[in-house]
Amino acid sequence: MPAPTHLFPLIRNCEISRICSTMCYCHHKHLCCLSSHFAHGHFRYAPQKKFAALYRPKENFYQFIHARDYASTPQRFYLTPPQVNSILKANEYSFKVPEFDGKNVSSILGFDSNQLPANAPIEDRRSAATCLQTRGMLLGVFDGHAGCACAQAVSERLFYYIAVSLLPHETLLEIENAVESGRALLPILQWHKHPNDYFSKEASKLYFNSLRTYWQELIDLNSGETTDVKEALINAFKRLDNDISLEAQVGDPNSFLNYLVLRVAFSGATACVAHVDGVDLHVANTGDSRAMLGVQEEDGSWSAVNLSYDHNAQNEREVERVKAEHPKSEEKSLVKQDRLLGLLMPFRAFGDVKFKWSIELQKRVVESGPDQLNDNEYTKFIPPNYHTPPYLTAEPEVIHHKLRPQDKFLVLATDGLWETMHRQDVARIVGEYLTGVHHQQPIAVGGYKVTLGQMHGLLTERRAKISSVFEDQNAATHLIRHAVGNNEFGAVDHERLSKMLSLPEELARMYRDDITIIVVQFNSHVIGMLHCITCSSAALTSKTQVLSEIPVPGD
Repeated sequence: MPAPTHLFPLIRNCEISRICSTMCYCHHKHLCCLSSHFAHGHFRYAPQKKFAALYRPKENFYQFIHARDYASTPQRFYLTPPQVNSILKANEYSFKVPEFDGKNVSSILGFDSNQLPANAPIEDRRSAATCLQTRGMLLGVFDGHAGCACAQAVSERLFYYIAVSLLPHETLLEIENAVESGRALLPILQWHKHPNDYFSKEASKLYFNSLRTYWQELIDLNSGETTDVKEALINAFKRLDNDISLEAQVGDPNSFLNYLVLRVAFSGATACVAHVDGVDLHVANTGDSRAMLGVQEEDGSWSAVNLSYDHNAQNEREVERVKAEHPKSEEKSLVKQDRLLGLLMPFRAFGDVKFKWSIELQKRVVESGPDQLNDNEYTKFIPPNYHTPPYLTAEPEVIHHKLRPQDKFLVLATDGLWETMHRQDVARIVGEYLTGVHHQQPIAVGGYKVTLGQMHGLLTERRAKISSVFEDQNAATHLIRHAVGNNEFGAVDHERLSKMLSLPEELARMYRDDITIIVVQFNSHVIGMLHCITCSSAALTSKTQVLSEIPVPGD
């Protein structure tokens, strides 16, 4: 019998922890489980009235914090600037790319990344790696929902699938022969990871076997043609999602691994990945994380160029795609309250087998699975109007962009950033941070009544902001500081920042999401040089074609 539908309004609410507590089993403390984390991520529901008190909207934060000022026993606690910095910088990571690595000249100077959790544990993940057997660098952010298990698995595995998809046939054969003979494998990726960005050692053999099966199939399907990057990205995304589904269906004799693959499959994750090779930038996006290019105009100002599109109800093309894949009779039930089947916000994601498997397959896997899974109401729940699955796909939308000298940086970020900041503000803040040049705009007060004293305070804040801009040594950290600490006038307010970072775990998620950011800085000098080489090569090719068309005398 299907679980009662009144369970789903509780999703994204702390009450869900009571329902899902039976699923909570972690072999390691740092591994997430599905329990209370079904309350977070992309399952965004309007709560029932009896839970409304627990569910203040994010935009009412000022009302909430000022209401506390009038409590009968007022108690204020502010973090000091060093304490704020300690929290903001806890997960920051920077990597400087050598201009020449012995094989290729890099168009990337380096990258900064950082994460600020709202969920406990954080459901976002990030990855960065250099391709060793091909050219280029991979960078990506992953936003988990219904727990962090799927985001963790995708962050560990997806780059290997992409790298294998890009390998030439000869290299694939060499790797397979090395495995067969027991020789050391050629390294495929060089990872650039923060110490907190861990790998699941227990699942490494399972993951390797699935990857090996994939490259064996690529060897068998060898067409002899050069692999297209766009095609490689699409194939890698789809194949990994297929393997996640298959591993959950087959199961594993090891009870921990068996439960792990099921957690991965029943949770979900969006992904936004960039592959940078010289002047060729490809962005593959599945879900609602975003990629944005920071462009410096001739007058020194900054503009933002979108390199991804959200896959949700705000994207009309995406809504039409979903409707075109299902019968006309389901048109009204496919998207309700801006959610897929009235439940899920992203229209593309890894995992989330509850929106992909048939009802029969879901029941079989749950009933034959471990008790933690079988006793859980969420996994037994069938979405309403579930007639013609799959309703969800992990296939990415890929955008290709030729880098220009004016393209200075790329921002990859989960929706926790874009919910709080406009892309134009992101471009300006990062651009000014990287160049150290601040274009002073008239202070905008947005219709607020501002006294002369308040205006003096805003001008003082602006002066202090300029003098302390290099307090952050990491562009992603600097962006998070603004995302969390900006007041209604667009300036970082230490009091607000302190309060936001002081919120207890059970409240933090009500006012913001996990934020994960990667800022990639481009080498304009190298990009300009590569452009010249490309233009010269194109001109030479064109000249050769013209000469070949000139008739030879005597013919």
